[in-house]
Amino acid sequence: ILLTAPLRGVVVLLLVGFTWLLASALFGGDSSLSVRNIFTAEPRPRRYKCGLSAPCPPKHLAFRLVSGAANVIGPKICLEDKMLVSSVKNNVGRGLNIALVNAVIFILTIDCRVTGELLETKTFDMWAGDVSNLLKFLRPLHEGTLVFVASFDDAATKLNDESRRLFEELGSTAVKELAFRDSWVFVGAKGIENKSPFDRVCFGSGLLCTPRTRTKEKLD
Repeated sequence: ILLTAPLRGVVVLLLVGFTWLLASALFGGDSSLSVRNIFTAEPRPRRYKCGLSAPCPPKHLAFRLVSGAANVIGPKICLEDKMLVSSVKNNVGRGLNIALVNAVIFILTIDCRVTGELLETKTFDMWAGDVSNLLKFLRPLHEGTLVFVASFDDAATKLNDESRRLFEELGSTAVKELAFRDSWVFVGAKGIENKSPFDRVCFGSGLLCTPRTRTKEKLD
């Protein structure tokens, strides 16, 4: 069927309009930019080790720790884009989840200037377990050992003065106030002279909590 010139013009306009709407739906944003985006698509955001938002400097280690959320979501410890502790690896448990990494030079500057070698991962139940197992684990650590800690559910009930002191010697200050079902992530080292900058507590139980200073009333 031959279309008359006016009818062909209408068909062409309809096709152009449909193409414009389709491009807008697919690429979103302002219509003046949509068609241009078809030919100049923005590159995907670059992925850095352990899902960090920026790369670490050369000769530094990249790591990320995520505490568990209440007793629902397990913790994660990632080092150099390798997951050391996670629910997927089936090596998490209630209490303290700890990974030991050999990195001698790290203790001198707390800036990860060597490649870390995983030594061991272990969990310690701080609700119904025996704190003596944790003490036996921490006491013989050698200088140059990095200690990565991520809590899950309750990490504090069975902590005693000695266990808290041992974590303080590894560089923690937050462990002093760690209480029932607080969330805690920490990276320290045996032989560290200063306090670790990688030490954070989120006070309170539940899936959502806000880091803050614990009041004296709550401590009492």
